[in-house]
Amino acid sequence: MTLSTSFERVDLALADPFRISRGTTATTANVVVRISDGEHAGIGGAAPSARYGESVDSAEAALPDLLAAVGDVGDPHAIARIERRLREASPGGADHGEAAARAAVSIAVHDLVATRLDLPLYRYFGLDPTEAPRSSYTVGIDDPGRMAERARAAFDDGFGILKVKVDEERPRERVAAVREAVPEATLRVDANEAWTPDEAVRIVEDLADHGIEFVEQPLPADDPAGLARVSERASIPVAADESCLRASGVPAVAEWADVVVVKLAKCGGLREAVRTFHVARAHGLEVMIGCMVESNASLAAACHLAPMAEYADLDGSLLLADDPFDGVPVRGGAIDLGAVDRSGSGARRR
Repeated sequence: MTLSTSFERVDLALADPFRISRGTTATTANVVVRISDGEHAGIGGAAPSARYGESVDSAEAALPDLLAAVGDVGDPHAIARIERRLREASPGGADHGEAAARAAVSIAVHDLVATRLDLPLYRYFGLDPTEAPRSSYTVGIDDPGRMAERARAAFDDGFGILKVKVDEERPRERVAAVREAVPEATLRVDANEAWTPDEAVRIVEDLADHGIEFVEQPLPADDPAGLARVSERASIPVAADESCLRASGVPAVAEWADVVVVKLAKCGGLREAVRTFHVARAHGLEVMIGCMVESNASLAAACHLAPMAEYADLDGSLLLADDPFDGVPVRGGAIDLGAVDRSGSGARRR
């Protein structure tokens, strides 16, 4: 079978500047891949992250070889072989090379295959669409009053679960302002590696009386001993994001984490995401399916895996000023897989 492939860079403006502990973002760049068999086409995308040594430029440099590997295999249904070839063709190898670019290709292949079979992607994986958890909505770092306003607006739009970004400056004040604005909401806190062990122990305990569901990545990923110390002393569950990129990283974080965050762009594709789910389960951990700030070209596929997770953080496209792709509706946090009116992931250009 002859497959045609292409890719493009898509620059996307955010609705509002989005600040986390590593900096503020006003625009994001995604790569979007298209794979066609002449009759059907699959779309995939990803948002490369500088945190993992990747960029849109590096993804674009890797994609010709990655897509050539797909073409060499020829049969899009041979997904295990394709993903093995993607790992072999990736710069630096499977554990170091262009995971976001590989994820974009993996998503496009899965979208094509499910479309050829006339199945929505969740059904291709044998999942129950009614089991998808509600997604959180993220409140970026800002003046506490502004964060409270954004939290209230999101809650009034139906988002009963909010993720509150914090850093080392005034975390209790910011979380307290949000909690006062939305006393009924479920709150999660994400530090994105911002704290030291001593700060984390103190801050987590300071936040305990605000009813936090869990705190995500309180320390840098290269401090497992500190993370273990925080986990031992914290009364709030701890989630591992930057500390766990793929299935092979689960055993190490299982010593201190309660939740593993799975993201397609950091693990390299749908099959590796599913493997990470299973390894996390084997270690007694819960899982949150997460995302970058990204378009529905990639986010839609993550939504289809949501029924495998206890938690979801799939608001990436909702933070954009305008998404050129449609996908799975996420209204008020409800991931409405049943509303997808086409096979595959449901992603398509508007």
